[in-house]
Amino acid sequence: MSNSSTKYINLITEGMGYLNRIREIKPRKGDAFLCCDINAVYGDCDDVSYQRFDLKVSGTDAAHLIRKCEQAVKAERKVLVGFRVGDLRTDLFTYSKGERAGQPGVSLKARLLFIAWINIDKVRVYTAESKPRDEAANEDFPPGDVPVPSSASRSAANEDGTDSPAMAASF
Repeated sequence: MSNSSTKYINLITEGMGYLNRIREIKPRKGDAFLCCDINAVYGDCDDVSYQRFDLKVSGTDAAHLIRKCEQAVKAERKVLVGFRVGDLRTDLFTYSKGERAGQPGVSLKARLLFIAWINIDKVRVYTAESKPRDEAANEDFPPGDVPVPSSASRSAANEDGTDSPAMAASF
């Protein structure tokens, strides 16, 4: 019997955005899970842009907070959140309805790891206890515990076939 625990390295993205489409997904096999969308705000403050993230909620704290916001979202109140997502990836699909029916589309998917704060209709209703970013991003791996590829695989990654620069060896 093995007692080893699985460790993860997350690709982290942080931002702020509007919470939408809170829903429970019940797959045919496996346990149900909570999902939501966040329309992240970015760019020039005078001319903002939006990027939608389709998120699977990970962790009990994040799930609890998202569920507490469900009524406000259903009531179409403006729920703005500070968030941290991990393991961002793309998902290709084909639109089935509307003007774009039959056209390809791309969805950004990730795991919602952390809610830093929540504003409902411009009123701050929640602020998390602060946690240093570096500690939070790599809490599963103490220093020196992160897997490092062998020098052979690092050299093979160079497109021109050359070894890594001499300077890199000193790091």
